[in-house]
Parts: sequence; C-alpha cells; structure tokens
Amino acid sequence: MSFSNEVVLKDVSEYSKEKIDIGEISISNYVSTENLLPDIGGKALSSGLPSKGKATKYCKGDILISNIRPYFKKIWQADNEGGSSNDVLVLKAKRNIEGKFLYYNLACSAFFDYVMSGAKGTKMPRGDKNHILGYKLNLPPMQEQKAIAHILSTLDDKIEVNNQINKTLENMAQAIFKQWFVDFEFPNEDGEPYKSSGGEMVESELGMIPKGWEVKELGEIIDIIKQGTKPGEHLKDRKYNPIDTLPMKSIAINDFKPYEEAKSSLILFEKYDVLIGAMRVYFHRVNLAPYKGITRTTTFVLRSKRIQDVPYNLFLLNMDETIDYAERTSKGSTMPYAVWDNGMSNMLTAYSNKELRNNFFEIIQPMLETIMKRSAENEVLIKIRDSLLPKLMSGEIRVPLDEEGDLS
Repeated sequence: MSFSNEVVLKDVSEYSKEKIDIGEISISNYVSTENLLPDIGGKALSSGLPSKGKATKYCKGDILISNIRPYFKKIWQADNEGGSSNDVLVLKAKRNIEGKFLYYNLACSAFFDYVMSGAKGTKMPRGDKNHILGYKLNLPPMQEQKAIAHILSTLDDKIEVNNQINKTLENMAQAIFKQWFVDFEFPNEDGEPYKSSGGEMVESELGMIPKGWEVKELGEIIDIIKQGTKPGEHLKDRKYNPIDTLPMKSIAINDFKPYEEAKSSLILFEKYDVLIGAMRVYFHRVNLAPYKGITRTTTFVLRSKRIQDVPYNLFLLNMDETIDYAERTSKGSTMPYAVWDNGMSNMLTAYSNKELRNNFFEIIQPMLETIMKRSAENEVLIKIRDSLLPKLMSGEIRVPLDEEGDLS
C-alpha cells in the first residue's frame, strides 16, 4: 500500500540564498561539483578554494546536489557548516518533513532521472531549478518518516564505519611506508630506527640512501599492463571499473559497473593490480584492485613483479610526490593525461633490498586484506540500501510502528 499524501519538493524544502565569504571557509568545508562524489557517494576533501568572492552558505542537515551533469547522481547531506559553489544546489528542509527522510527521497535514481528530464544543454546538461522544485514525493506521517530514515541511516552508518576503518588502516600503512622507505627509519638488526641509530648511508643521485639500496626507475620495478579486450560475454566474470568509479585519495574500491557497460578502449586487470586514473592524474585516483576486472585506457593498470611487492608498490605509487611527478610529465592542458613511457615510469626511487620489502609485506598485507573485505561488505550493504530505498519512499514497503509510533 502506497502513501496517500503526495507533495512537490517546493512544499517541503527551499533553496538556500545566504552567502558566505570565501575567507571564512577552508578546503574541509567547501563543496563543489568536483568534490561531490558520483552515485550518491557523499563528498571528498576539496582540492582547492576560489581565490576570492562568496559561496552559498550551507548548514548542518542541508542537502547539497551537483546541478551539472545530474546523471552523475552527486548528493550529500551536510554534517557541518560551510560554503558551496554556484553549481551546487543547497536545499533546506521545511518543518513539515524530516530532513534525513527528504535526503533519502532525493538520493533515488527517480529524482535524478526527473532532474535530467528538465535539464538544459547537451554537452554539459544543467538542472532547471524551478523544474526541480516540481518533483513529486510521498509524505507519510512524521513518525513514519523518522522510522524510514532510521532504517536507511543505520545501513549508511555501517558503511561509514567500514570506510573510516579502511581510511585508518590506509593512513597507518602509508605512514609506515614513509618511515621505512622515505625517512629510512626501518628497524635495524636491533629493532632500532636505522638512520637515526647511525645506519651506514651512501651517496646516490637522489642524495644519501642506506647502504645496499639502489636507485631505480618506476618502470624497472613495476610493469604496465596493456592487455586489451573487446566487449562481450567472455567478460561476465569480471567487474567494470571505468575511471569515474575509482575513488580519489582512497585505495579502496567500493563501486563498479556491470560488464555489459564495457564498450570500447578496454583493458583487463587482475586482483592486486594497482589502478591509477591517468586522465587528470592530479585527482589522485590510486586504487588496489580487489578482484579481476575491466577498465579503460584512461586508467593505468600497473602490476608488481612479485606478490610480496604489492604493498610496497601500492604505497610508493600512492605518495603525493609520485602523483606530482605524474602531473608534471602529463600531456595536454585542458584535459591532461599522465603518460607512462618516457613519463611517469622514469621517476627515480630509492629501492630497498628484498628482505625489507618482504618484512613490509608481512605487516601490511593483512591490513590490505581487511580493507578489501570491508569494501566488499560495503558493496552488499549499498545494494541492500539501494533496493530498499525506492520501495520505502513509495510506500510499497511500510514500516511497522507500535502505538507510540516507534519501530515495532
């Protein structure tokens, strides 16, 4: 049985008109179309701020929606106060609707399909603000709104816990990598930090490095894979990860597309390969493949020569300095592409002995396995949430409440 009370968006929300000076915000609370994530993925840290001017102010609980290319489904409910660019719509819930219930109504494919139906422009479609306010939604009693929001937010909270654990493990592993292979403070035979304990250092073209280490180019220690393929049923056991499914500044992959969507310029990858978004490499898409799959030529597929070198190579490639080098050697200005041959592969690095890299593997690989396990769990939770969401919003599935209006 569906809900009987149908309203339109302008009945339950309004656009924010308040402005805030750019000087009052930072990259942590600035939102633009660039750092809103596709497929209802929330937001990432902004890569920068406008130099001057004003932004649209948003408050905790407001709903921010990218109005450029609405089919990317970029939406986020604010958990803080900040500012957004002009291409982001800021919606405020009115008193007659639970804010989280409104968010989940708009985090539906049906909403973004509606926005696209009234969008203007072809190459860079933009939603029509008046048309958007005409979106129809069902409005159950307030207690049922809260119960529905609670069910869906419980799933989202579990997804976020997994994401936070993954990020903590990633940061820990990256810090250990830096300590051992950049600062040269790996444990010596007595378990003491090598360099600061007087470990022997030798001259190299990169400066002083530990005795026994070599200077090598990336291309000498990592292979680039260009194994092309055609679309078809032979790909049915693989997942499709074009560049827009690869997260920025996070090694964990939580999203993919069905293999049927893989149409052209395809490359195969295997589990434990490292994927790097080569188009606009400064977005820092460096990800560990948790399964075998397919990507496109806008992504580098990089493979370790030994399985024991996967953690070392992953965190070497994930360093800001590596991405900076890739950006400096990119080709093109409007849409720069990183290049591997005679580009990124030429970057020099201080390369340790095999024993130290094996020790790093023993410590870090279990962390990577946990990250991949939790990412796989999130895939399941997201599917459950996304299947429940439209049914709960339409009233096809009703939430049982007791006499006090609580979940029964």
